This record gives sequence, C-alpha cells and structure tokens, in this order.
Amino acid sequence: MRLNPAWAPKFNGIRRVKDIAYMSDGRPEHLLDLYFPEKEKDVYPVVFYVHGGGFRLFTKETHWLMAQQFAARGYLVVNISYRLAPEHPFPAALEDTAAAYLWLVKNIGFYGGDLENIVWAGESAGANLIVALFAAMATERPEAWAKVLQDCDVYPKALVPACGLFEVSHPERFERFEELSFWLKYYIRDISEAYLPVQEPYSEKELQLANPLTLFENKAVFQRPLPRMFLPVGTSDPVLDDTQRLEKALAHYEGDFLVRYYGGEPHVFHGMLWKEAAKACWADTFDFLEQR
Repeated sequence: MRLNPAWAPKFNGIRRVKDIAYMSDGRPEHLLDLYFPEKEKDVYPVVFYVHGGGFRLFTKETHWLMAQQFAARGYLVVNISYRLAPEHPFPAALEDTAAAYLWLVKNIGFYGGDLENIVWAGESAGANLIVALFAAMATERPEAWAKVLQDCDVYPKALVPACGLFEVSHPERFERFEELSFWLKYYIRDISEAYLPVQEPYSEKELQLANPLTLFENKAVFQRPLPRMFLPVGTSDPVLDDTQRLEKALAHYEGDFLVRYYGGEPHVFHGMLWKEAAKACWADTFDFLEQR
C-alpha cells in the first residue's frame, strides 16, 4: 500500500513530521512521527499510538496506516517506535512507551496538541503496552521510571486497546483451544519467551505490567479513575480470549467500557482497510471517541 502514491500523506490531507527524538541517546528505536490533519486548527485532540508486532517486530514505519486513519479524522497523532525483544526484553518496550508519553506531555502543546483531549491507542502488543502504561501510572510501583510517570498530571480521556495480548505469561493457556493451529500456538509461546526470557528472573510485582489483565482480574485498586475504553476484536483472533477475560474483569469497575466483536475476523483485521469489517471497526472507534 505504501508503494502506491495515492496512499502518501499529502494525497490524504495529512502532514507528517518524521523522526523526532523522544530520548537523546541517538537510537532509531527512540524516534517518533507526528501526523497532522490537513485542516489547520489552533488545537488538536491527540492520539498517542503504540504499534503491535508481538513485542519483537515492526516500528512506526510499518504503522503509518493506523496513524493516517486517526489524522484523517482530525487528530494529531504521535506514532512511536520502541526497543524490541528478544534483544531488549521486558520492560524495555514499556519504559520506552513511558518516555515517549512524557515527551508528548512536555512538547505536544508546541505543535498544537490539546493536553485535555488525549487518546492512547494500540493494537496487539501495543494494546498491552497502553493498558500496562495506565497500570504503571495508576498503581503503586517500585520502578523509577514508573514513579516519574505517576508524577504526571496529564491523563488520557480514552484508551483504544485493539486485539490485545493482555497476559504474556503462561502461553500454555492457549493449548486448550483446539481451533488454534500448532503454528499459532508456537508463535504465541515464542512471543512470551522473547518478551519474558527465562534467564531474566521477574518478580510477581514486575510481571503485573507484562500481564496487565491480571491486575483487573484481581480487582486492583487504581489511584486514578479508569479512562473510557473501546476494545475491538475479531472472533477469529487467536488471542480473543484475553479481550473476553478483560471484558469480564471490567464489569467489576465503574466506567465507560465498550467491547465490540467482529464476526469471523482475524488478528488486527482493522488494518485491512479494503474489508467491510475494517471500515466498520474504524467507524465504531470514531463514534465511540467523538460521542464522548
């Protein structure tokens, strides 16, 4: 799609600023892109987008499509890269996501971003990271980077964690699903072993942020109100069960939560924009955000 000039930002009413460093170490993983809607305004609602890829694949360059979808709807999008496993296992990706968000808080006003209207969005591993970022901000944490995040008073209005893998530990739990092929089960195990290598002994407290679903299932007490959440997922997604479990866990909390299931659709189906289900998913996403 990117080879087609018709998908270039300028042909879609979008301006892009590339390769802004959110950390000063010179690493390519610590860069972000900004996407602006064509119509200039004094202030824009902001989307902080965190890409997926099993914590070990992809960058902001592969997820330009997601950023453009939000920008075309009027949002200023902060589309980030982060360090990848297995070279950089947990919590590297989450630390980078936190650093990128703190960059946003400090700098996005210069670009016209509205700090009162921020959405966190991501798919697959990115969905995990934005939910874990909320948990790091809203619970007592021992990590130095999390303590800095907890001092931040700029908070998202909504989260859009799509098709999320919300518990990375215990990939063997997927063995009970006979409809999943051997290679899908192997891939899920591979994700877990890369992100949480056995040679890195993690404490139960640390693993809470690799498995943010378990915090909700254990009825954690959050020190901040839960943001509104829209959770889209296809019913043929191999990690569908994590969204279903999170939906049940959210029932114990007060808040505005909507889970939408799309019949027969695979993992991250909303990236396949030619599909009617993908178009419906994006329309539902924007309806959820704009109605609120």
